[in-house]
Amino acid sequence: MYPFLTMTTDLIDLRAARTADCDALAGIHSEAWLGAYRGVLHGVDLQKMVSRRGTDWWHGALARGVDIRILTIADVPAGYATSGPCRLADTGMEGEIYELYLKPEYQGLGFGRTLFDHVRASLAGRNMSGLAVQVLSDNQPARAFYKAVGGRLSAKSWYRPGGRRLELSIYTWPAKPA
Repeated sequence: MYPFLTMTTDLIDLRAARTADCDALAGIHSEAWLGAYRGVLHGVDLQKMVSRRGTDWWHGALARGVDIRILTIADVPAGYATSGPCRLADTGMEGEIYELYLKPEYQGLGFGRTLFDHVRASLAGRNMSGLAVQVLSDNQPARAFYKAVGGRLSAKSWYRPGGRRLELSIYTWPAKPA
């Protein structure tokens, strides 16, 4: 009916992060964490955690070989994910998404699912069977997201920032059938 309104995804790019992306990664991390954890973590603790993840931290992560995927929309950095071998004992999963964050203005638009699917496929392509993610249990939007993309709540754990005990929820996805 309106051919000029045809949607295209040519403006969306998902790729391995480069050193030139480190400022953007620090900014995404800061905005996403402040949006997600304000009220969940004490203000001072949250600010300390955010400030540790500046540009230099991201340069170091890339130098250590951390797999970081960045999502850009119309050349604007919008989100990222870090992933690798599963560090969570007793899950039976070989891959793990360590972090998956979008700037708040890009949340709820399907970009998180795009990033999740891309990273999951990347881990499977590296012969890592199954996937695990851990998230603060008080982060209801993240828990709803992982449930919506098929995650099964498999276990609980605990995290102690600044002397507080916070519950973590662990979601898993078994290997996709061949």
